[in-house]
Amino acid sequence: MQFARRMNHFGEGIFSRLLEMKRQKEEKGEPVIDLSVGAPNIPPAKHITDALCEAAADPDNYIYAINDQKELTEAVAVWYQRRYGVKLDPSSEICSLLGSQEGLAHIALSIVDEGDVVLVPDPCYPVFADGPLLAGASLFFMPQRKEKDYLIDFSEIPEDIAVKAKFMIVSYPNNPTTVMAPDSFYEKLIEFAKKYNIIVLHDNAYSELVFDQRQCKSFLSFPGAKEVGVEFNSLSKTYGLAGARIGFCLGNQEVVGKIKTLKSNMDYGMFIPVQIAAIAAITGDQTCVGTTREAYEKRRDALCEHMTRIGWRMEKPQATMFVWAEIPENFQDSETFSRKLLEKSGVLVTPGSAFGPSGEGYVRLALVQDVAVLIQAADQVDKSGILRFNI
Repeated sequence: MQFARRMNHFGEGIFSRLLEMKRQKEEKGEPVIDLSVGAPNIPPAKHITDALCEAAADPDNYIYAINDQKELTEAVAVWYQRRYGVKLDPSSEICSLLGSQEGLAHIALSIVDEGDVVLVPDPCYPVFADGPLLAGASLFFMPQRKEKDYLIDFSEIPEDIAVKAKFMIVSYPNNPTTVMAPDSFYEKLIEFAKKYNIIVLHDNAYSELVFDQRQCKSFLSFPGAKEVGVEFNSLSKTYGLAGARIGFCLGNQEVVGKIKTLKSNMDYGMFIPVQIAAIAAITGDQTCVGTTREAYEKRRDALCEHMTRIGWRMEKPQATMFVWAEIPENFQDSETFSRKLLEKSGVLVTPGSAFGPSGEGYVRLALVQDVAVLIQAADQVDKSGILRFNI
């Protein structure tokens, strides 16, 4: 059989490999504390699940949705105005996504042609690169380095690359580095995009998971942002609706219009009960948002403090549901360390190399276990001796 050349870009996904490692260990009767995948374990608030269940019980809601319900796009517009101070036209500047992942995988198909240059952060969430690769793009990786607070330095992008670039993806609060970006970064981003006529996608999936009383804005709240691009937002982490797959593309009406057209040829829209649950989430009691944030902050404190105490220094993240940690000095690469960590301690993490070349030397730990389990993870790492010996 012959298959598409584009598949040569893709091997087995890192999370599939990690799952297989976990399965093999558990088959031996050895328990695993899984901190690898950012799968939220905090369920939606009752008013959200009640709305979903009631809508799912209505047989009229099992038709093809085709388009976003007017009530949904209007609710999103009110949400963005209330939460971020951003005014959006519900009819032309908002489009639902079947989760941000789906949007990230497909948006490049509506923007780039074969060989066009796309600017992608390094390290980054894998689909940031995979989506443009599916569209046949050439990638240029924009380093996010510790010495520059993990912020992209636009002056490091060569002039010949900037001139050719058609599309760029950025995301703060950042997965995997966990940092937030100051206002000055967004001002530089918009200036850069205007200068070189580049369409911007800002992924804002973690805007509510920010700690130490920080506040997170929307890219679209900065002057000129809607002229150059769009923002993705998601209800997965904020409202615990990860499996329901609810995301949004918001902003520039030309970009939104193109992804609407693309999606009209690819899917039949979001299941109507899920649309109704989304409306309940963003218009209902917002107490759950603060409760979820506090839970992740407590988990962050527990993991970082206990790991640091046993000799694995971990800086507390500014935001997101992750910790980005340098591997111990007695290991040379992140994948070897991750495998040994699982083998010796039963703790599963994601090697930083999975997020791009600049991720080497780090691992990402997801705060998807309760505090007691995170403390247990630190105890198991300590008892394994892996921090003291290259075993």
